[in-house]
Amino acid sequence: MNKKQLYTAEDTQNISLKKPGEFPFTRGIHPSMYTQKPWTMRQYAGFGDAKTSNERYRYLLSQGITGLSIAFDLPTQMGFDSDHELAQGEVGRVGVAISSLEDMEIVLNQIELDQVSTSMTINATAGILLSFYLAVAEKNGVDRKKLRGTIQNDILKEYIARGTYVFPPKPSLKITTDIFEFCKQEVPEWNTISISGYHIREAGSTAVQEIAFTLADGLTYVEGALARGLSIDDFAPRLSFFFNVHNDFLEEVAKFRAARQLWAKLIQERYKPRNPKSLLLRFHAQTAGSTLIPVQIDTNVVRVTLQCLAAVLGGAQSIHTNSRDEALGLPTEEAATVALRTQQVIANESGLAALIDPLGGSYALESMTHSLETEALALIEDMSKRGGVVSCIEQQFQQNLIQQAAYDYQMDIENKKKLIVGLNAYQEQTTSSPPILKIDPRVEKEQVARLQSYKSRRNLKQVEECKSDLIRAAKEDLNLMPSIFQSVKNAVTLGEIVGALESVYGRYRP
Repeated sequence: MNKKQLYTAEDTQNISLKKPGEFPFTRGIHPSMYTQKPWTMRQYAGFGDAKTSNERYRYLLSQGITGLSIAFDLPTQMGFDSDHELAQGEVGRVGVAISSLEDMEIVLNQIELDQVSTSMTINATAGILLSFYLAVAEKNGVDRKKLRGTIQNDILKEYIARGTYVFPPKPSLKITTDIFEFCKQEVPEWNTISISGYHIREAGSTAVQEIAFTLADGLTYVEGALARGLSIDDFAPRLSFFFNVHNDFLEEVAKFRAARQLWAKLIQERYKPRNPKSLLLRFHAQTAGSTLIPVQIDTNVVRVTLQCLAAVLGGAQSIHTNSRDEALGLPTEEAATVALRTQQVIANESGLAALIDPLGGSYALESMTHSLETEALALIEDMSKRGGVVSCIEQQFQQNLIQQAAYDYQMDIENKKKLIVGLNAYQEQTTSSPPILKIDPRVEKEQVARLQSYKSRRNLKQVEECKSDLIRAAKEDLNLMPSIFQSVKNAVTLGEIVGALESVYGRYRP
């Protein structure tokens, strides 16, 4: 988006501005915004084994977070048990290792599931992790209809920007819709998908591309659910989104407003829902990990603060603030606490929570919002002409645009057209190094040993029956969620469930 140096009333004379809570929800989805209730402070965490992650979650809850956000390790995301040969060296590295129901029970130990909202950043294996969660709730006597939370479950962006897919796109989309259908009946308060622009932006996209590719993915999920026979009001109120908060302060505020109003208009024009909640773009925002630098790391606190302010002024429903040391490794407890305190200071001391869309009406902001919406819509329409999201993925359309944008951004940094304090400007010579959280190699050995012990104690006849039922359900094109849920309750592991389905669908290799 091309920005001007000065905006005047002429730039907004054709823009009609409604009140917060009014269609198309440019100024926010709730009339009162944060004046009645602040955003959910949801700190993303998880590393090592289940016990270590549980301790971190309970610590964060004691420090005032209002929602859990679970990070899973790469083997869990890719559908491998911790004892699989391809999991070696990756167990517990970038998130918690969850291979079995026992692992999930340990992760959630002493956490009241009916009192906390839980987000799980999981995609290809989302249905399995949700089933683990539901099984733990059932064991603890918690009514699943009272459970609140979100599974990311956004497989399309994995093909576009991230790479933790398992099955090919078509069966993957089918499983996503299975989860929509299952949760409508069984877990009605659960957000069945968090359609993610975060990773698209982290891969290097522009703000326009982040809006366009994210909303286009969302429309693809809507079409899949409608093709299944669901009505728009059956599932749209439980759709949620996940956006990045980058460095350009006003552009980021405008981006959230543009995405919210464009989504509402597209859903209204194409599907005409009866329930007004079907029009709402509810989103979680996370500050941009790709903007953090590995030197002068205290400057990252300033970046994160400004990014968090942009998310607040853009009307986010929940926010995660990155820790200052994340360019070096997983956050230390001290750094994670400072990140949480950043949100708490903004919520309690800045006065912003007492104001409803205080930037509304700004010449610059309203003009940027309009420009971002217009450019994003043009890109969505271009993708539609090229055959839709899946066809564009197969043509590498999104991937190529993101790669070019990432290259251009990096060249601007290297040529100093874009100054990054501490990185290519105002540099310091220092030999000091901050503490870095490192995962003890014993974690993997102990996790593997516990998993193999778990497998040895099972009723193998029940395990094989469950795997056969999974294969049958996949071949007959049935909703897989009942079979997956029954499998996890009978001690079938994540890797075994994926293996059964892989025998039908295959594993995707682009």
